[in-house]
Amino acid sequence: MGFRFWRRMKIAPGVTLNLSKAGASVSAGPRGSKFTVGSRGKRTTVGIPGTGLFYTTTFPGGKPGGRAGSAPKPAGGAPPDRLTLGFFKRLVTPDHEQALVDGCRELALGDEKKAHDHLKGAVHLADGAYLAGFLALKSGRFKEAAHHLTTAADKHNRLGTHFSRYGFFPVMSLSITDEVTVHMGPDLRGVLLGLVEAYQGQERWAEAIACLERLRRLEPEDPVVKLSLTELLLAARPGDKEVCKKVVKLAEGVSNETPVHATLMLYQARALRRLGLSDAARTALTAALRKTRDRSSELLLALRYERALVYEELRQLKRARTELEKIYAEAPDYEDVAQRLGLKETKK
Repeated sequence: MGFRFWRRMKIAPGVTLNLSKAGASVSAGPRGSKFTVGSRGKRTTVGIPGTGLFYTTTFPGGKPGGRAGSAPKPAGGAPPDRLTLGFFKRLVTPDHEQALVDGCRELALGDEKKAHDHLKGAVHLADGAYLAGFLALKSGRFKEAAHHLTTAADKHNRLGTHFSRYGFFPVMSLSITDEVTVHMGPDLRGVLLGLVEAYQGQERWAEAIACLERLRRLEPEDPVVKLSLTELLLAARPGDKEVCKKVVKLAEGVSNETPVHATLMLYQARALRRLGLSDAARTALTAALRKTRDRSSELLLALRYERALVYEELRQLKRARTELEKIYAEAPDYEDVAQRLGLKETKK
């Protein structure tokens, strides 16, 4: 699970240098969006079959898998040579293309402000709009991000053209939920997921949902798209029974293959519980908890907490309390577990 990187060095606020045998890359960004830039492209280890997307989950403590002492010496952190335009090269390179290359170079070096300044001259190019949009998204400039990413979506057939020419392979990372982060390259799917984040930041729920529906038409069985849509629908209209029915339909037939699927099953169970179908919710949660390997502690806690709520609604109070006690032993401050166990007074 996770990245292949064996060493991470913080080089500036929000910027981390990742070193591995494959070379160096730079990651920048908090929850919401992150850049990973390296000379060999993306370096994540777990893919979702049939989607072209990759995911990570958070593990407490050490790194899962791998053998201690097997990591090679780190490589240097210079950007690809083709991002350095010499005097004669600049004479024959259009201004907008120069702006894109210079922006890519500054981003690879970790200077987002300089990268943004250069990219202003390249936003009519698909790749320029793509980078500018995600930079704006990372900085919380949601309206600007939506504008640039819309341009990138309109020109999606050209995405990656200039990046490939100059040996630059940006990988964007977006948190779909608290438990799941997706990494994608410059394509329409990545742009639309970025647009969803930009619209959510402006509370433009209808446009965000429309982007996800467009993605569903492109990839109807993509679990990440389904997960994004269920998360957004439940967040925007949590008490709406029609929404709950739609969430149940989206998760129809899902099996517990990956953490992405398990999280989708969690949302399915929440929707079932809100529809008053507690037995069905319990069945979904039990299936999701049959696999714990490669599942983050946060995801497992969320699944077990939801199952405790289902037990309470089924009047299986002993089982509910046992579940809550186990959660409390691991994470005393999780949700309202302490209060439900009578260990914390209710605020009046």
